[in-house]
Amino acid sequence: MEIELKIPAVGESISEVTISKWMKQDGDYVEMDEAIAEIESEKATVELNATHAGTLKIICAEGTDIKIGAIAATINTEATAPVKKETAKAVNISTAVEQPKVELTETKTSYANGTPSPAAAKILNEKGIDTKLVSGTGKDGRITKEDAVIAQVSSSNVETSDPKSYGKAEANREQRREKMSNLRKAVAKRLVAAKNETAMLTTFNEVNLQAVMDLRNKYKDKFKEKHGIGLGFMSFFTRACVLALQKYPAVNAYIDGTDTIYNDYCDISIAVSGPKGLMVPVMRNAETLTLWDIEKQIAALALKARDNKLSIEEMTGGTFTISNGGVFGSMLSTPIINPPQSAILGMHNIIERPIAEKGQVIIRPMMYVALSYDHRIIDGRESVGFLVTVKQMLENPQLMLTGKDPLESLMGM
Repeated sequence: MEIELKIPAVGESISEVTISKWMKQDGDYVEMDEAIAEIESEKATVELNATHAGTLKIICAEGTDIKIGAIAATINTEATAPVKKETAKAVNISTAVEQPKVELTETKTSYANGTPSPAAAKILNEKGIDTKLVSGTGKDGRITKEDAVIAQVSSSNVETSDPKSYGKAEANREQRREKMSNLRKAVAKRLVAAKNETAMLTTFNEVNLQAVMDLRNKYKDKFKEKHGIGLGFMSFFTRACVLALQKYPAVNAYIDGTDTIYNDYCDISIAVSGPKGLMVPVMRNAETLTLWDIEKQIAALALKARDNKLSIEEMTGGTFTISNGGVFGSMLSTPIINPPQSAILGMHNIIERPIAEKGQVIIRPMMYVALSYDHRIIDGRESVGFLVTVKQMLENPQLMLTGKDPLESLMGM
């Protein structure tokens, strides 16, 4: 019996997706619930799973745009699962008395030897690295993700250090035309809308990160040992922003028609770079999270973004966005608002610069920060006050405990 495999609904208002990759080949036997394809919508990339076990017949090729509910493939449920090679060899060994038991061990080892794990295979395929050139350090010679990463770095070094690359290159006048992905088209549309439909302004400030860096240097080893995650800068910035949002609620609000919607919670969107473009996953109720909770959530979301595993729910509903262009070396920028939000904080690279401190010129690790905001809902006083509050929190991390100076709280001020 042939079962039609239809494209499922992947989110509200999404009527069409693109089949970006078939993970199984035409004619392959698939198990029920096995991931067989990746489908890309304007918001995220999700996996298409087999609804039944059987032989796959692909109808729509990779790169095809297909409507929700349309048939992408069929599965012949009358087909039987193929006998695995290692199983067949094991049977031969057990029935042939003259073959020594060591043959079974060799069969298993040869099967794993040089075989990449799914994560390793993804990295090697993306970089076009032959598995035969990679030495596996996993069990029985299996190629692990770490092996693939090392091979990727080695390959890049070989390419850049090749003496031939420094010779005179022939002129190339060719062009390539590539279809924009649904995600890239959606990002482009939203960014243009943000520029055209908001009264966007940007205010700047600079932050002395010496106190934060001293804290990280003092506690980073104990922090990782206790919480199992590294202590980065994003947790400090997220915590500082949450406290500033609670002080200036308009920055955490948005316009809906003729109304202003104020959010009594802080769902922080973190802009991360994925293989197919900008991803903005969301940390829910960041006001309730500790520094280690924030670090763990950011790490998990970044990993999902890299592997195209973010769900629609993880990409929607943020109230405020933080974008860290500093990881790419950006010194200063004016980030674009992420609609329907009303503001976005831009972080930049940390540079040691001379500053005046108590009448003395001293070298400090400084960062420029930028707040782009919608002037229709946020006034200049609020935008500047928000950024100054973030600066104060970061330069005096003890304020992040309650959002106030502990001594002033003690005196009821």
